[in-house]
Amino acid sequence: VQLQASGGGLVQAGGSLRLSCAASGRTFSSYAMGWFRQAPGKEREFVAGISSSGTITRYTDSVKGRFSIARVNAENTVYLQMNSLKPEDTAVYYCARSRTVVAGPRLNEYDYWGQGTLVTVSS
Repeated sequence: VQLQASGGGLVQAGGSLRLSCAASGRTFSSYAMGWFRQAPGKEREFVAGISSSGTITRYTDSVKGRFSIARVNAENTVYLQMNSLKPEDTAVYYCARSRTVVAGPRLNEYDYWGQGTLVTVSS
């Protein structure tokens, strides 16, 4: 399984970005997917997750109401729509495949990781 994240960039505070994560393989629809981020000098943290069917989503508190995760199983792709971006959202964002059908917040619940895409939010 290979995960390719894209869509990062430089944006002003209050702006929007949409991240994409394209997955290889035939089992994409069998697993939950998650987005994590890692800011300089900080640990990698959970941002959002979506179940294998796409019906259950979860978010870390700091992005609720601003970020939205979605997936298109027919396209083997998961998205992260990020609105009302803040400077504290600046980080490298990673997509990851869960070991199960439900996306949890812990790193060890995920077995495949993308390479990361940098999001920089200027004030």
